[in-house]
Amino acid sequence: MITFLSGGTGTPKLLRGAIRVMDRHEIAVVVNTAEDIWISGNHISPDLDTVMYLCAGVLNTDTWWGMRDDTFVTHDDLQRLGIDEFIAIGDRDRAVHIARGELLRDGMRLTNVTKALCDRFGVRETVLPMTDTEVTTQVVTDLGPIHFQEYWVRGKGTLGIREVVRTFAEPPVAPEEVLQAIEGSDAVVIGPSNPITSILPILECEGIREVLAEKSVIAVSPFIGDAPVSGPAAALMRARGFAPSSQGTADCYGDLVDLFIQDIRDPVRVKEAVRYDTLMTDEEKSIALAEEVLRRTGEF
Repeated sequence: MITFLSGGTGTPKLLRGAIRVMDRHEIAVVVNTAEDIWISGNHISPDLDTVMYLCAGVLNTDTWWGMRDDTFVTHDDLQRLGIDEFIAIGDRDRAVHIARGELLRDGMRLTNVTKALCDRFGVRETVLPMTDTEVTTQVVTDLGPIHFQEYWVRGKGTLGIREVVRTFAEPPVAPEEVLQAIEGSDAVVIGPSNPITSILPILECEGIREVLAEKSVIAVSPFIGDAPVSGPAAALMRARGFAPSSQGTADCYGDLVDLFIQDIRDPVRVKEAVRYDTLMTDEEKSIALAEEVLRRTGEF
C-alpha cells in the first residue's frame, strides 16, 4: 500500500495518475483539513472533497474543486437574498456539505463521516482526514488574522502576509486510522501541494512525524524556480521563513524525506534530488509521473 499526503490541487493531480496504474484498494490518502470552514450552516472540507470527487470520477478537473457539470441555483439565490457566500458552491456539492454538517452535529467523528460519504460515492481508496479535531489555518495580514479561505478566495491572495498560524481549541491528534494506514504502507508520498497550508498541517498532527520516521518517504516539489506550479505557496513560504523554491520545500520537510523529486525545468538544485516532468497538465502526464514515483517506492 502507498499512502499519499494531500491537499490543494497538486497531490490530486498525482493521484489522478496513481489510480490509473495501481490497485485502487492499495491507495490511502491522508488529507489536510485545516482549510475546512462552515459556510451557510454547512461544513466545507475542500481538500477532502477534491480527493473524494476525484476518486469517485465526478471532480471538475477544469477547476480542481467541486463537481463536474454542477449547477449554482442555490448560491445565486442566496446572493440575491443578500447572503455573502463568498465561495461559489454548487448545488450537488452543497448537498455533501449539508450531509457532513448534519453528521458532525450529531457527534460523528470526521473520520467516520468521511468514510460514510466515500462509501456513498463508491470510492475504493481509503480517504482519511488528518485529524478529527477542528483546526484552522489563518493568515495574519495588515488587517489582522483571517481564515485562509478568506485570504485565497475572497482576497484572491493579494493581501500582504505577515504570518501563517494554526488555531484550534485543542492540539490536533492524528486518528488511529491514519497512523495504521501509514504503518501499513510500503512508502509514503508527499505530493506537490502547498507545503505551508496543505502538508505542514498534516505533519503537525500528534503522532504523524513519529510514524513517518519509520517509513520511506518521497516528496514531490510544487515549485519550479521561485514560483509554485499553482496557488499562493510562494508568499506563504516566505511568511514561514522558507525560500519559495524546491530547496525551501526540502528544508521545510527536513529529514523526514528519503527521496526528493523536482521538475526537469527547475533551475534550483537540491542535493541528491531526482528530476522528472512534474507539470501534470493532462492525465497522461499524471500517469507518467505516478509511474516514476511508484517505481521509486520499490527501491527502498
